[in-house]
Amino acid sequence: MGSSKDEAGGARKMPQGLAMAMDLGPLVAFFAAYELAGLRVATMVVIAAALAAVAAVWLLTRRFAVMPTLTAAIVGVMGGLTLYLNDPDFIKMKPTIVYLFMAAILGTELISGRPLLSRAITAGMPNLSGTGKRVLMIRFLLFFVAMAAINEVLRRVLSTDHWVLWKVFGGIGGTVLFSLAQIPLFNRHKLPGETPAE
Repeated sequence: MGSSKDEAGGARKMPQGLAMAMDLGPLVAFFAAYELAGLRVATMVVIAAALAAVAAVWLLTRRFAVMPTLTAAIVGVMGGLTLYLNDPDFIKMKPTIVYLFMAAILGTELISGRPLLSRAITAGMPNLSGTGKRVLMIRFLLFFVAMAAINEVLRRVLSTDHWVLWKVFGGIGGTVLFSLAQIPLFNRHKLPGETPAE
C-alpha cells in the first residue's frame, strides 16, 4: 500500500504527462535541430533523443516500453543509414515503418486477443466495452496504414523542408484530430460509471 511499484514485477508506473513528453521529446529535438543545423545534425540528435527516451523510461519504470523502444530501434537503423550513406530518404522512411509496425502489432492483437499495444493507445481514455475497444483498435490500425501511405507519397513529392513540417506538425495534428473523432465511439461504448468523453 502506497508503494510506487506494481504487484506484477516491481515495475513502476510513469505519469501520463511524462509519458507524453518521452514520446514527443525526440520529435521536438529533431525539429529544433533541423531548423538550426539541417537534416544531418537533426538525424544525429533524434537518434540520441530516442535512445535517451528509452533510457529514461527504463530508469523511471524499470521496464522497456514498447513504443519508445521500437521507435528508437527504427530511428537508429534508418538514421544510421541516412548518416552513413548521406541519403535523406532513409530517415524520411522512418515514419512509414513505424506506422506499419504499429498497424502490424494491432493486427496481431486483434487476431490473438493478447494486449500488445492497445493499453498504450487507450491510456487516459475512458474504459470501453470489448466491442468498443475492438472497433477502436481496427480504426487505429486503418489510421496507421493511411498515415504510412501518406508519408510515402509526401516524402517523394515534397522538399525536405516541407516534409519536416509534415512529419512534425502533420503527424501530431493528424493523430490529435483522429483521436478527437473517436469521442462518439467512446460515448457509445464506455463502461457504466465512466465519465463521457468531451
